[in-house]
Order: sequence, then C-alpha cells, then structure tokens
Amino acid sequence: MAAGKVLVLLGLVLVALGLLLLYAPKLFAWFGHLPGDIRIEREGFRLYLPLVSSLLLSLLLSLLLYLIRRL
Repeated sequence: MAAGKVLVLLGLVLVALGLLLLYAPKLFAWFGHLPGDIRIEREGFRLYLPLVSSLLLSLLLSLLLYLIRRL
C-alpha cells in the first residue's frame, strides 16, 4: 500500500515539474549555463556537458529523497 502512495506522489511531482517547465521556462534558464558547465559551439557542431548543473541537480534530488525518507 505504501508503494502505491509513493508512486502517486512521484507522479504528482512529475506533473508539477512538467507544468513548471512548460509555463515558466525562465525559472530553469540557468541549467547548463553555470560556471563549470562545458559548452563548445563550432560550425555544424555543438557539445553541451552540464557538469556542475548535473551535480547540483543530483544534490537537490538526494536531499529531497532524504527528506521524503525521513517522513
């Protein structure tokens, strides 16, 4: 029964995040543009490696999951 509640909660969080990305994209414009993110653009070639952004996102998700687990 607890697994079902977690899945419903995760679904609601994903829907909320999707709505935020759809209707407020400026809130996440920083992603991929932090110092430490690698961006190489040449004619006919683009490479994006959002290293620092990915680390920050991982840290935030780890903190969120830790807090959820504590409840």
